[in-house]
Amino acid sequence: MRFYALALVASAAVLGACGGGENKATDTTKAPPAAAAAPTPAPGAAAPAAGAVAKVAPTGATVDIKMVGDDKGYRFEPANVTIKPGDAVRFTMVSGGPHNVAFDPSTVPADSKAQLDANMDQKISELSSPMMMNPNETYTISFGGVKPGVYPFHCTPHLAMGMKGTITVQ
Repeated sequence: MRFYALALVASAAVLGACGGGENKATDTTKAPPAAAAAPTPAPGAAAPAAGAVAKVAPTGATVDIKMVGDDKGYRFEPANVTIKPGDAVRFTMVSGGPHNVAFDPSTVPADSKAQLDANMDQKISELSSPMMMNPNETYTISFGGVKPGVYPFHCTPHLAMGMKGTITVQ
């Protein structure tokens, strides 16, 4: 039975790769309507969409936090740090993964939520980093453009086990 299912999937993949390749000749004797011509964009970087927040690179120090899971439990070391605006925080997966860094949107100051989210690359959701699976993987979050305040964070897979901390921006 498994063989038939595998054969069916393989056949569908082959047919999908081979099908739909028909090229039709286009009539080049007709000029396109004037209204269909799109204006040429000006050279340079594209502007962000209205209301979008651009990522701000760190301008200060980088603080390191280890992500640990062992016989003592799941934790961030150190769990609580104080930084300055413009600093960055680098999280390093040490053991006990997978780990990530997530901020509960309801606990992030409203006037900094969009900037913090924009400063996080490769998110799996709003204010949530990708999962780190292997020892020595790192994830750095810039606090450039982020206003002073207290930013509680946690590891989503290990939140129930108390893996959480705070970043205080002074």
